[in-house]
Amino acid sequence: MLDLVVLGLHFFTCFLLFLAIWRGPKDVDLHSSDTGTVEREPDGLILIGKEDDIKKSQRITAKVNGREVVVFYHEGKFHALDSRCYHEGGPLCLGEIEDINGQACIICPWHKYRITLETGEGLYEGINPLEPSPTPQWQSKGVKQRIHKVTIDNGNVYVSPPDLSVSFDSDYFADKYKNSGDLAMEKQSNSQAAE
Repeated sequence: MLDLVVLGLHFFTCFLLFLAIWRGPKDVDLHSSDTGTVEREPDGLILIGKEDDIKKSQRITAKVNGREVVVFYHEGKFHALDSRCYHEGGPLCLGEIEDINGQACIICPWHKYRITLETGEGLYEGINPLEPSPTPQWQSKGVKQRIHKVTIDNGNVYVSPPDLSVSFDSDYFADKYKNSGDLAMEKQSNSQAAE
């Protein structure tokens, strides 16, 4: 009987996740510069959208050279990072933003990994077992998520193409979902449902 309850809760959770994805923030599909449809400025910046539109929606997902990038507007600042979490490729565009020790962090909806919007650092709460009364404190795992430089000019928001000479953990999932984005997640969900 307990197995049926757990199975029922699992299906209910999957259904809620499906609804969140289906009704979540709407993405802008800007194609890579290879197709010639993206406005690319002479200095290499890629137009993402209008500043006022992004401020209203608080976030937008776009393709930059085939790579899914999410741009957040949070507390008066724009931040851009790979839209797939460095841990298992969770959709960061669906995550909540939380303040941790004065740093705005996106919380991955799949496994609750915390990533700073400013630097792309992964954060975890740890203790020092050598302390007499150890108390959990937030610590950095280092930069795990690729961030992208955002430029505002004449009411337009631009993102710099990624510098791929330096690698980050999120690059694996950015490449895995390259040119497919949410379609890859839908295919994954459909194949799991068939099992």
